[in-house]
Amino acid sequence: MTETILGLLRHGQTDWNIDLRLQGSSDIPLNETGRNQAAVAGATFSREDWDVIIASPLSRARDTAQIVAQQLAMPVVIVPELVERSFGIAEGFSHAEWRKMYESNEHIEGLESIEDLRARCELLLQLIATEYDGLRVLAISHGALIRKVLRIVSENQVPQDGDRLGNVSLNKIVHSDGYWAINDYNPKSLAL
Repeated sequence: MTETILGLLRHGQTDWNIDLRLQGSSDIPLNETGRNQAAVAGATFSREDWDVIIASPLSRARDTAQIVAQQLAMPVVIVPELVERSFGIAEGFSHAEWRKMYESNEHIEGLESIEDLRARCELLLQLIATEYDGLRVLAISHGALIRKVLRIVSENQVPQDGDRLGNVSLNKIVHSDGYWAINDYNPKSLAL
């Protein structure tokens, strides 16, 4: 029986994170704090912790991955399935503006539906289980995508409503005997 371990590391801070703005598929870069957070997170790992590092193509995740990977002397593989959920025309809105728009059932052009996000996350989990079978995979991605993966694996137990995944928070899941399970749920930043 082989186990595949998937570490889900959220990218470092951006200016839009500070303002609580929806980033989605907009390519918002890390700020200086975010680059420092990535370095602190990378320093918590040793080369023996991970076999491969994969990342979303968006610069905030890709740059976080490159900072971590540089400290571990490892390459980064870009995996398009790790990209953040698209919030369409709502990208750049505050979370309060987004909630109001979403709860009023307004049509949000370009929005990736929850159902489509779930299907993409299920494909991602299948990809990891087959392409990286038996490996320890560190995946650097985004809040909404990581939340959905955790919800799928935990059958909606985590994260709970109100739990915010901190920048450079690390959550681990494990694949064994055909099933994924939560190994370590921790929404707090590694850079505290």
